[in-house]
Amino acid sequence: MRINLQIEPLIGFLVIGVVAGFLAERIMKGKGAGLVINMVVGVVGALIGGSLSGFLKLPFHGLIGTLISATVGAVILLFLVGLAKIIIFPHKSWWRKALKRN
Repeated sequence: MRINLQIEPLIGFLVIGVVAGFLAERIMKGKGAGLVINMVVGVVGALIGGSLSGFLKLPFHGLIGTLISATVGAVILLFLVGLAKIIIFPHKSWWRKALKRN
């Protein structure tokens, strides 16, 4: 049994994931996590953004729409990861350091 797998959609999905992860990192003012982390964040963000746009019935079509959806999902993912860090490690959060300076 032979599986007919097309490679072009997979490569396109990964490229959109890298770009969306990079854009989300810049929007959330990240420190440069690297290509692999950006790709993982972008791909998971694409899944989140696609699910969210399907749930809200917002049509995102074409390359730009897919990139916008993936970037929004990646920003949501980075926000939730940052929130989890604050909840799990409250003594290491940036705002406690800012309060100590004042």
